[in-house]
Amino acid sequence: MTSPAGLGLSPEQARFNMIEQQIRPWEVLDGRVLDLLARVHREDYVPEAHKALAFADLELPLTAQGTEGPCMLAPKVQARLAQDLQLKPTDRVLEIGTGSGYMAALLGGLSASVLTIEIDPALAAMARTNLARQGLTQVEVHEADAAAHDFAACRTGAPFDAIVLGGSVSEVPPALMSLLAPGGRLAAIVGHEPVMRATIITRTGEADFQTAQPWDTVAPRLRNFPAPSRFRF
Repeated sequence: MTSPAGLGLSPEQARFNMIEQQIRPWEVLDGRVLDLLARVHREDYVPEAHKALAFADLELPLTAQGTEGPCMLAPKVQARLAQDLQLKPTDRVLEIGTGSGYMAALLGGLSASVLTIEIDPALAAMARTNLARQGLTQVEVHEADAAAHDFAACRTGAPFDAIVLGGSVSEVPPALMSLLAPGGRLAAIVGHEPVMRATIITRTGEADFQTAQPWDTVAPRLRNFPAPSRFRF
């Protein structure tokens, strides 16, 4: 394999540097998450053309469209989302936007099961291959437009203890929030460039939700999510 980040480092040293220099400084301090980041080999989920950048602090294109298409989020963003969900070993998780399967692998290492939905057929196939190669049978990849028909593709597995979105949205649709079990958490990157907010929504009652926005970032849009007008009267 090409040396990670082109620095002549071994994958083990590059992974250690990623964790210690990128991820810990972003307040990812949960020992379970840090241990998982050391064990789940990010380079196994990166397209061949970008293997050398597997541990770099940036988004990696997953298709020939480059950065205009679907991307693998930066390591620190994926790690922080995984931590902020506060997953338990018994949790059932929904992910929308599988990409190459790396985030699903992290989620699967922290929970009982993961249903991950990918709209792009080629990426769904890539993720299945990557996850099967690692023996992650607790992760199930579905090819579908998750947002279509009020999230009909997600409802067969509902309710979920946790939901995570693999890209940004302008707002979190109520139909998606309704798929949370009592006490369930949803993690999304919400807003518009140049500033978006990591948003953690917790279901506290039948129709009650608590929202926190603990940090800022920017991420590519998920396809086909509702996009309400930014103008208010």
